[in-house]
Amino acid sequence: MDLKEKISILPLEPGVYRFLDSSGTIIYIGKAKSLRKRVAQYFVSEDKLTTKTRVLVSKIADVQHTVVESEQDALLLENNLIKQYQPKYNILLKDGKSYPWICIKNEPFPRIFLTRRFVRDGSLYFGPYSSVQHAHHLLDLINSLYKLRTCKLALNRESIAQNKFKPCLNIHIKKCAGPCVGEISEEEYNLQISGIKELLRGNTGSLIREYKKKMQEAASALEFEQAQEYKEKIDMLQNHYSKSLIVHPSITNTDVFSIVFEKGNAFGNFFRLNGGCIIQTLNLHFKLNIEEEKEAVLTRFMQEIYQITRAQGEHRTEEVLVPFLPDNLSIARNMHIPLKGDKLSLLELSTKNAKAFQFQKMKQEEIKDPEEGKNRAVTALKEALHMDRLPLHIECFDNSNTQGTNPVAACVVFRNGKPSKRDYRHFNIKTVVGANDYASMYEVVHRRYSRLLEEGGDIPQLIVIDGGRGQLHFAYDALKDLGLLGDRPGAPMRKNNDGTPLPHVEVISIAERLEEIMIPGDPTPLFMDKNSPALKLLMHLRDEAHRFGITHHRSKRTKNQITSQLLQIKGVGEATQQKLLQHFKSVKRLKAAPREEIEAVVGPKMAELIIRNLK
Repeated sequence: MDLKEKISILPLEPGVYRFLDSSGTIIYIGKAKSLRKRVAQYFVSEDKLTTKTRVLVSKIADVQHTVVESEQDALLLENNLIKQYQPKYNILLKDGKSYPWICIKNEPFPRIFLTRRFVRDGSLYFGPYSSVQHAHHLLDLINSLYKLRTCKLALNRESIAQNKFKPCLNIHIKKCAGPCVGEISEEEYNLQISGIKELLRGNTGSLIREYKKKMQEAASALEFEQAQEYKEKIDMLQNHYSKSLIVHPSITNTDVFSIVFEKGNAFGNFFRLNGGCIIQTLNLHFKLNIEEEKEAVLTRFMQEIYQITRAQGEHRTEEVLVPFLPDNLSIARNMHIPLKGDKLSLLELSTKNAKAFQFQKMKQEEIKDPEEGKNRAVTALKEALHMDRLPLHIECFDNSNTQGTNPVAACVVFRNGKPSKRDYRHFNIKTVVGANDYASMYEVVHRRYSRLLEEGGDIPQLIVIDGGRGQLHFAYDALKDLGLLGDRPGAPMRKNNDGTPLPHVEVISIAERLEEIMIPGDPTPLFMDKNSPALKLLMHLRDEAHRFGITHHRSKRTKNQITSQLLQIKGVGEATQQKLLQHFKSVKRLKAAPREEIEAVVGPKMAELIIRNLK
């Protein structure tokens, strides 16, 4: 039986399907409300499929299926099979590390410690924590508030009654209540454990109220040392509570999910709130090996989070906030897409954390492989500007002048996302009088590319102008007059020496204040994400052009200052000026120089003349 025949007799019930390649290896596992309808969607005309899905379909040699009772059962089975077989084209969880937990050991006089291993022995686990530092801070807070044992002694009532143990150093320095030597009963010790459970669940408010009551009772009984201890515990809890994000007292027992996408990757953030305070957050990274619907990725993310957090016991979630609904609504109850108010702000904060996690991951990849980071930035820029070619060669222009004096311009060149400093160029403005940035930009752009065209040099794919819409307009006109705008309306088409059309150049400008990207013919500025590698590449270009231009401008201004002052001295000629410029660089240094140094450059008589006129 061929593949199409197998698909035609698949059941219409919910279930899980598995695609196998010619070697019998499972390459993709999916869930479906109706197996026949879902699997048939892969075997349609190629123009209806994405590129990666076409690759997947071309490798399918067989299909297997399992029927289940409900869509929820299909979701659970799909998850288990994906973890078992790790198919090539499924969404794969990339974070291989295990997250830390805080464990309350199931034993008499329980110990509390940090662990990455989950052992089903009746112990209570809180977490997981995506930051091990946060988990350590919580343990430090617990050890400051409570006197717990850290030893691994096998304590029981009989061994304690028989005095089998001796006091340790922690007991002597009041770090441990001494359960091994009978200084605290099991009931009193377990009261401490109950308080710690409330703290780890985020219910610090009730603990603060309880300690305040005990502090007042101790003060009324004139037990001031005991009252002071309670006061110190209240201060510690309030300090810890103030470090948590307070959203609103009415937002309780709420889970928040957000997810962002970047070139075959998904980055998710999860918040859990209790009592208006974020008590748990996790980040997960998924690799998308084929184009998946965002709703399916969100379902996978939520399922993964609930599997991770289920180990700490049942949590009463009253509401789930999501940016959009997953493709399986039964994965959680009471799901909402907030549209305004504190809940929307909370979702935006979660999205911000997901983007920060994405940026961190991308940066780590750039450190491991700098070339890959540069390639990603260039590709992102191509997509953001909707270019038909990768901008592997980019040039950026910047003008500099001081109240119309010493006007100069700079051109910096980036190749493959990196500065090519040997190609940098300075320009002294020749045809423009006064402070006219617009006309200066036209002159510089026209001079730069008319020369490149004459010499047969490389024309960039993208030109960036440091400035606003006015500078962009004049740069556009210069390129249009040179025929470098290709197929733009009204622009002449310049051809190469062999008669082939010269590919057109894209030109944009970037304004410094709001990082606005302006495109000719589009009245609305383009705003890129602040963490976008495309925007960071443009900002690097702009900053490099500004630095290079300012350096040249300062040098020219300094030379003009010393030249203008030397020209006022009767008897100082061009040769003398040149010697002084080369040696002293500035008037300030010339004035501060000793007579002997000046004499060594221009001789005693000329030195006397210069000193008399400048000092």
